Amino acid sequence: MTRTITAMTAQKRHKDRVNLFLDGEFAFGLTLFAAASLRIGQQLSDADIEQLRLENDYEEAKNRAFNFITYRPRSERELRQNLAKKEYSEATVERVIATLKRLEMLDDRAFARYWVEQRDNFKPRSNMALRQELAQKGIASNIVDEVLAPRDDNQAAAEAAAKRTGRWSHLPREEFALKMMRYLQGRGFGYGICREVVDEIWETLQTEESN
Repeated sequence: MTRTITAMTAQKRHKDRVNLFLDGEFAFGLTLFAAASLRIGQQLSDADIEQLRLENDYEEAKNRAFNFITYRPRSERELRQNLAKKEYSEATVERVIATLKRLEMLDDRAFARYWVEQRDNFKPRSNMALRQELAQKGIASNIVDEVLAPRDDNQAAAEAAAKRTGRWSHLPREEFALKMMRYLQGRGFGYGICREVVDEIWETLQTEESN
């Protein structure tokens, strides 16, 4: 069975899409890219129409993926979950994933490095906490091990504490220690490391005060 393209009209709300009419009836919407090779009067078989739908789904999913990773780098799992919300076929999702990997826009190792760097710069956390976060993002354990290998929890805890020291430096020792311990433990650092960092910071504060 063949059907004839009788009209293609621009969508009012989405300027990058057109409405496809077959035999005088609305059939479905298409991206401009998917519709680029079509013309009025063209005959389409059932197989042609199915292929057109598949290409359109791919273009839609790819554009959605591009928009999703524009805000910040994403892991492969994050992207899959995002595309799953629109119920694209598994084949379409795999094709989009392959495209982004080929373009070097999707790389779990690069994402893991980015994630750890951002945490270190803005919200330092322990290796244990980062390991859990990266696992939730779907990062393979061998990549997590590789990315976290250079990190030192003591240094990370000290950097995290430094961001809050000024806020609590006026407090008595017990209150200062309690707040800082809770803060550091909330970021996944073990008791021993927290205790050591708190004692070192307090000693530094007292030395600065006496000078």
